Amino acid sequence: QVQLVESGGGLVQPGGSLRLSCAASGSFRRINAMAWYHQAPGKQRDLVASITSGGSTSYADSVKGRFTISRDNTKNTVYLQMDSLKPEDTAVYYCNAGVIMGIRESTYWGQGTQVTVSS
Repeated sequence: QVQLVESGGGLVQPGGSLRLSCAASGSFRRINAMAWYHQAPGKQRDLVASITSGGSTSYADSVKGRFTISRDNTKNTVYLQMDSLKPEDTAVYYCNAGVIMGIRESTYWGQGTQVTVSS
């Protein structure tokens, strides 16, 4: 079984920063792409940023220039550095990973971590 465990959420003032982490554990061969999504109350879950196993990244337009996704393949961990936070960034943030076990890739989700941006 594979587990993704997120940490680093919390309450921050507008303009502040937070760093989210998501560590994968369990029995698997390797991890392909990893990503962060967010979901605000009453809204759908949207992609925030993604990173391939080789380190190529992509971002939602709303976070470009403010958020940075990175990963440490030796630790099976993905990070999301969030700077210049805005109230509209308030949401539950979920990590997502494509995990290779055997010959198949399966998608796993973390449990989510709350990020609240408020003064």
